Amino acid sequence: MKSKYQQIADEIRSKILSNDYPVGTVIPPELQLQKDYGVSRHTVRQAIALLVNDGYLRKEKGSGTYVDDAFQTSVRTTGKKTIGVITTYLSDYIFPSIIRGIEQELRENGYSLLLASTNNDPIQEKECLERMLEQGVQGLIVEPTKSNQFNPNLALYLSFKERNVPIVMINAYYEELDIPHICVNDTKAGLIATEHLVSQGHKNLALITKIDDLQGKYRMKGFIKAHEKNRLSLRAESLFTYTTETKESVAKEVFEAMLNEEERPTGIVCYNDEIANRMVQEINKKGYRVPEDFSIIGEDDSYLSLIGDVALSTVTHPKEKMGVEAANWIIQAIELGENKGNIYYEPQLVLRDSVRTITR
Repeated sequence: MKSKYQQIADEIRSKILSNDYPVGTVIPPELQLQKDYGVSRHTVRQAIALLVNDGYLRKEKGSGTYVDDAFQTSVRTTGKKTIGVITTYLSDYIFPSIIRGIEQELRENGYSLLLASTNNDPIQEKECLERMLEQGVQGLIVEPTKSNQFNPNLALYLSFKERNVPIVMINAYYEELDIPHICVNDTKAGLIATEHLVSQGHKNLALITKIDDLQGKYRMKGFIKAHEKNRLSLRAESLFTYTTETKESVAKEVFEAMLNEEERPTGIVCYNDEIANRMVQEINKKGYRVPEDFSIIGEDDSYLSLIGDVALSTVTHPKEKMGVEAANWIIQAIELGENKGNIYYEPQLVLRDSVRTITR
């Protein structure tokens, strides 16, 4: 566990990085910090000494303690060309392909990559952003954390903008911030997945979607839009949602709920291939089969769509191309001052074996 003075130093450092204490301003006097943190003067002085040593503060006798930018200056003068990349996860699902595309394009243009992940946790996102500010990255590529919820780190993102560090977001974005983004058209992805099931004769459909990320919100929008377009009844009991924290149990809980419905869905649209794959496993455990008893369609055309008992029909995600274009976007913003705006990919169906045709 960190000592009290280290905890205080961390809090002051966070305020400096988020511009609560701008460069050149005086931080509160020692007596005020004592009162604010409920500690001795000695503890406050230890915290300040640590930050002075790291280049965040400088003391001027008879004047006060000022926010310094020595830590940034030392980074800028090294001549390193480094791009920060923050994703929600590193080693699973579609993320290795995205990162591979980013790394390839950066390497070819003489940039190095500083990689971090948040595990879709805002606290870890804060730590990642502060690390990127401390390292003085020239640009930042970010996959937002819990993008469909209020984010407590918005001030840190504004700190990058105030320092003229370009940012581009991938897969989602924070609606509160005016930051360019590169995304799949998730509303269309949800729409075409649902309409494919409808075209195969399925009228009673279920949706399983993630509600703490923006992609889930828009994929649900596409699901609803398909019902309106095809004049199908939308049943509230067939809309199933989950979060990062409840992902592990959602497939089991959803299928048990479906079995208890009087009119069971015949077609299931899943937030992504991971959830679709888990649903297939749950269906098999209960003695049912895909697509004979239930038809399933996923999203993202990941490797998980091919490794299960049934090859999953799914919807495309560009993955490596997205990584390449995100890196290219940030390089042009740095070197040419260009803002290419938002980029959206139009998804396509990938038809395999998990959807059957109902004939009546």
